[in-house]
Formats: sequence, C-alpha cells, structure tokens
Amino acid sequence: MTTSSPDQLDEFRAGVREWCRTHIPAQWRRAQTDVSDAEFVRFQQDWFQELRAAGFAVPHWPKQWGGGMSLAEQVVLYQELAAHDAPRLVLAFVSIHHAASTLLAAGTEEQRQRHLPAILNGEIWCQGFSEPGAGSDMAALQTTARRAGDGYVVNGQKLWASGAMHADWCLLLARTDPNAPKRHGISYFLLDMRTPGVDVRPIRQATGESHFCEIFLEDVTIPATRLVGPEHAGWRVAQQTLGAERGMTMLELAERLGNGGFRWLVRLCARPGPGGTRPLDDPLIGDRLATLEIELTGLRALCAELVANDHPGPADASIVKLYYSELLQRMTDFGTEVAGLAAHTELHKPRSSGWESGAWMLDFIGSWEWTIPGGTSEIQRTIIGERGLGLPREPTGH
Repeated sequence: MTTSSPDQLDEFRAGVREWCRTHIPAQWRRAQTDVSDAEFVRFQQDWFQELRAAGFAVPHWPKQWGGGMSLAEQVVLYQELAAHDAPRLVLAFVSIHHAASTLLAAGTEEQRQRHLPAILNGEIWCQGFSEPGAGSDMAALQTTARRAGDGYVVNGQKLWASGAMHADWCLLLARTDPNAPKRHGISYFLLDMRTPGVDVRPIRQATGESHFCEIFLEDVTIPATRLVGPEHAGWRVAQQTLGAERGMTMLELAERLGNGGFRWLVRLCARPGPGGTRPLDDPLIGDRLATLEIELTGLRALCAELVANDHPGPADASIVKLYYSELLQRMTDFGTEVAGLAAHTELHKPRSSGWESGAWMLDFIGSWEWTIPGGTSEIQRTIIGERGLGLPREPTGH
C-alpha cells in the first residue's frame, strides 16, 4: 500500500475539488429523474468515462490496470465526490468491484486481459448467485453446469441479479458435482449474457424501480475457458466476490452516507414546518441527529481500518457490511419520520443517486436491499459469531 504525505493529500484534494466544480453535470438530479432505461444507461456510461479520463473511475484497482491510488487518496476522492453531490456509478458497481476483484484474485491472465480493459470501456456486469431456493443459504443453489466437450451446459434460474437487464456479462455460480457436499460441488463461471438460452426478466420493486432481475438459463453453453478457478472450487472464489461487496465498496458508501446523506438529513431537520418551528428545535430530534452523527463517525472508522489492514480478520468485512446496512435503515427511517406526509407523496428520485437521495420513503424502502444481498444480516451475525468470536458452528446437514 502506498502512502501520501499531508501536503500531497492537500494538493490532491484541491485538484479533486476543482475537477468536481468543473465536471459534475449541473442539474443532473433533475435530468436523471423519471428518465427511460436508455437515458439512464447513456448518462451512466458518459459519467464513467468522465471519471476514467480523470483517473477517478477505479482508484482501488492496481496501477497497471488504471488504478493505484493510496488508501488516503481514495478516502479524499470519495469525500470530495460525496461533498460535491456527484452521481454514483450505479451501473458499473458490480463491474468495477465484484467482477474486477474476482478476476484479479482468481482469474487467468487471459481473462484479466480480456475483461479489465473492457470494463474500463464500459462493459457491464451482473452477479448470478442467489436463486429462488438458495438466497441466504447460497450453497444450496440448484443451477447445474454439466461438462460437455470443451464447455459446460447450464440450466437453472437466478434471482435478485442487480442490473441484469443491462449487463454484458454475469458472474455465475452453478453446481458441477451434485453428489459432493454442497459447498464442494460448485463452480464459478463468466457468462456472456448474449449466449442463446439466457432470458432476463426485470422484477418490479416496491419503490417502482426494476433494479433486480430474474435470469433463466436453458441449455446455455459456457466454454471451459470461462471457468474461474478450479472446477468444483467456486465456493472459495465466490468468497472473494462477496468480500468485495462487504469490503472496499463500503469505503465509498460510507462516505456518501456520512457526507451527502447526513447533509440531506440536517437540511430536513433545519427546515421550518407549517407553524414556523423546525424539527431541530425539538431536543429529542437533536439527540437522535447527534446519535446518528456519532454512528457515522464509527462507520467511517471501521471502513478505514478495514481497507488499511493488509491482513483483515475473518469477520471484519461482515462487521462493516452489517453496521452500514442497519445504520442506513435507521437514517432513512428517521428521515421518513421527520419529513412526515411529504415523504409519502414525493415518490420520485434520480436514478443515478445512491440509497440516500433525500426522497426519504423511497430511500427507506430501498435501504432494506442492503440487509439482504451479499449475505443477510443474519448471515453476517453468524459469520461474526463463528469466525470472529470463535463460537461453535451452526449445525448443518453435512
């Protein structure tokens, strides 16, 4: 890990601030509200290339692949992007975090050479892990991959695949040995979403969005060269993917929650109501706001410790993911409560915003997403108990 001196960081921060002032699209929130899928995708692709040109799109990647920022520089970058209300790279989230971390850790050199530059050019990825009968218990997945010549024939169904309707590629888990213990018979594949037999169906959510999708796979052929890691060892590779979701991604999300998200909340509490009084004038509201600020400080400290630690503990990423997701719920719940009726009538939010857009009811509903993907809160608590605290393992059928 590289380091930066205080003077270098000050200079870097000044450069990022100037870039934000001149490059963040003005009125993007209005322009990204009630837009079509095509307009959303085009905006996201354009914004990705703006960030890439400045060297800000993949700061966490190794330098040879276009990244190479020190941890301190990454913190500064995310602080400034959040402070200047920059759009999020919603569409590239899986690509630049989950797909990249998996390829770097377990992919072949050919796979890295094929896909990492393509991701920088806008290749979009989704994740095919969860299934109708294997969500929290991911190892119970039933999608099969049968070896046939130089490839595998895949059949099954995936669920809750974020952004799959726009994806070019999918990180796919499938069972290659039905007779092995359930965590030992799974393999990890790179699936081209244009392959015949792939059918994507968006799911309409409670917020009115269709961010999640089902993926149906019928006799889909995947070349053996797209296997990641050894055959039947997909469970171990998947832990790298999930580690990215619970780890480095949290640095950006924590800064956005603690900076832009909290700023929205303070503005809401300081806004005079119909009688001229402000919610902030209520001592109970002030106490809750102060408590949330303390919790946000704790979240940032946890994230900084996680990403700075070259040898994180077995449960560290789960602690951060659990803390973030439940704090997000508490903040958006509080915002919905303070906003009152207005929260229930303002049912539009910009598509390129995060989970803290200021549309409190939609943000609150959306906040529940984060306690489910990448392992539910119950799964995270089990990991923390067993791997972090050394408690006895839960009994299993194997």
